[in-house]
Amino acid sequence: MTDSTPVARRTREQIQLAIREAAIAEFSSHGFKGASTQAIAERAGLTKPQLHYYIESKQALYDELLYALLEGWSAAFAFDPALDDPAQIIGNYVRRKLDYALDNPELSRIFTNEVLGGGSRLDKYWPLALASTQQKVELMGEWMEQGRMRKLDARVLLMQIWGMTQHYADYAVQARVMLGLEIDQPIDREHIARELTNSVLLGCGMAPI
Repeated sequence: MTDSTPVARRTREQIQLAIREAAIAEFSSHGFKGASTQAIAERAGLTKPQLHYYIESKQALYDELLYALLEGWSAAFAFDPALDDPAQIIGNYVRRKLDYALDNPELSRIFTNEVLGGGSRLDKYWPLALASTQQKVELMGEWMEQGRMRKLDARVLLMQIWGMTQHYADYAVQARVMLGLEIDQPIDREHIARELTNSVLLGCGMAPI
């Protein structure tokens, strides 16, 4: 939706927020190559010259948005260090991943589009992602040695969780059709969260919730 508020009446922060929201919508729908600064400007209620007063380039805007998303993921999806119950830690992780996907479907699709396009702009992100994943893998390895979790490939388990939870953002249309929902009808996230969490916990040799 285009912001029709005159530019002169908006603060710098409001304009930057409008640009961010417009960029998310365009990059989510068309990917980096298909999105244009003209379309982003129109969505933000700006002219193209006005947009370029606030951004260096389409590339810079995309990179800023992508890395803010990825850094946010790494922070939001860490295992909770305050907990000691593996089932609760993994259950909370599944729930946070699902909630983020349902609350931010466009951001999720930006990442997916980037990966499908070869992920050339993710080189700076992979070391951070690998380090975050390795911490989880090592902790789950300790749980397995302690007999608190069934022995399995923890790295594959994490990727399965990512795929299951992100499905509801990247394939939202398909999910709604299969669930018998109208296009604008919200998904029952409590039901989905419970089913996904129980599937993961059972696979880990833990009792379902």
